[in-house]
Amino acid sequence: MIFAAGLGTRLRPLTNDKPKALVEVNGKPLLEIVILQLKKYGFTDIVVNVHYFAKQIIRFLEAKNNFDIHIQISDESDLLLETGGGLQKAKSLLTANNQPFLVHNVDILSDINLTELYQNHLNNKSLATLVVRNRRTSRYLLFDQANRLCGWKNVKTGEIRMVRDSAVSLKLKALAFSGIHIISPRIFDYMPSEERAFSIIETYLQVAKKEKLMAYPSDDSRWLDVGKPESLAQAAKLYEAILLNS
Repeated sequence: MIFAAGLGTRLRPLTNDKPKALVEVNGKPLLEIVILQLKKYGFTDIVVNVHYFAKQIIRFLEAKNNFDIHIQISDESDLLLETGGGLQKAKSLLTANNQPFLVHNVDILSDINLTELYQNHLNNKSLATLVVRNRRTSRYLLFDQANRLCGWKNVKTGEIRMVRDSAVSLKLKALAFSGIHIISPRIFDYMPSEERAFSIIETYLQVAKKEKLMAYPSDDSRWLDVGKPESLAQAAKLYEAILLNS
């Protein structure tokens, strides 16, 4: 699934008349770049959620003949559901084969090996595998030395949430989430049945007490959050580098 429903407020004024998913890097919309990366690693069934300028995204995919793969739309035009609510709404589209599925933010550029990521998830038999990096951010996920999720902290407010009591005395690693994760369909057992907006991170923190949620460190890969206009120049260079090494 590609999260493409966001308002793209950080990319204004570029998103005043188009969705974030259609902001271009080197002449290619972010959505196209992510789809091509997923195709490269063998993903042929993709769900794209839409809300802001939803029809523009739908028309774009139609014009591209869905990039010759199976692409379905999860329409959140009536209500933006955030990451957790967006997944819940797309449940029927994501669980048809009862296999773990990839979730990728549309504004993330990366050359991470998605095949290795997926296999790591299968090997660990975890509920979710989160791609993380050792980088500066305002909010961190806390993992123990075995890379198991134990908590969360907000650097700006000082708030810390520990979700595994046994980890309180352990030396924890503060790592930044990278907007890419592999999720088991069992995640829906822990989600509310009603349609509402909520964060997938909230769900992760609620279930980490009883389920295994694992970090997948990726500091050896190239990665960029294309969330602000000033990051587009960096994005162009990164995109070129990824193409040269593909």
